[in-house]
Amino acid sequence: MLDPEGSVEHKPSSSFPKVFLIPLAMLLAIAALLLLAFSATQQKEPDFYTFKVVNIRGKLVSLEKYRGSVSLVVNVASECGYTDSHYKALQQLQRDLGPYHFNVLAFPCNQFGQQEPDTNKEIESFARKTYGASFPMFSKIAVSGAGAIPAFKYLIESTGEEPTWNFWKYLVDPNGKVVKAWDSTVSVEEIRPYVTELVRKIILKKKDEL
Repeated sequence: MLDPEGSVEHKPSSSFPKVFLIPLAMLLAIAALLLLAFSATQQKEPDFYTFKVVNIRGKLVSLEKYRGSVSLVVNVASECGYTDSHYKALQQLQRDLGPYHFNVLAFPCNQFGQQEPDTNKEIESFARKTYGASFPMFSKIAVSGAGAIPAFKYLIESTGEEPTWNFWKYLVDPNGKVVKAWDSTVSVEEIRPYVTELVRKIILKKKDEL
């Protein structure tokens, strides 16, 4: 078709957008996949402090409150041959190092020898009155086998060590990672140097940040 000047009329070409349409869609798809992959890598890995548990009074609580401090997680029992020595030593450790940088976290368990038969209220009363226990205590639970609570399953998976009796002890660092585990035969005094060293690192780090 001729325009008024007699020249050929040229219609705007629509081929330009189509040429880039497919590559643009591919780039957007790739960007979306990369974003998803990045998000997956940024997701926080579970650690001991990410779990929630029920305290000795029956209230659901988050272990997140202990992040930044060292924890010694222990499955306790009131009628075990290890009860007296362990409770006394655990309370002494709590008194010496807690509660700002360190805590004993006591989980009553009746799985081994049926040596924790009482109610949560009776267990707490026994520990507080007999040993002056000031450390946090939690509701009676299973610590091994299929019925173990998720927090203890994490401890077991992290160490490869599953409780076979009362008073197993798991040392957890300020970031919620498990450092080491000990069975019932290892005394609290033998463990003290490991705990003290972790607490010392926390104190030094805080001094450096001042």
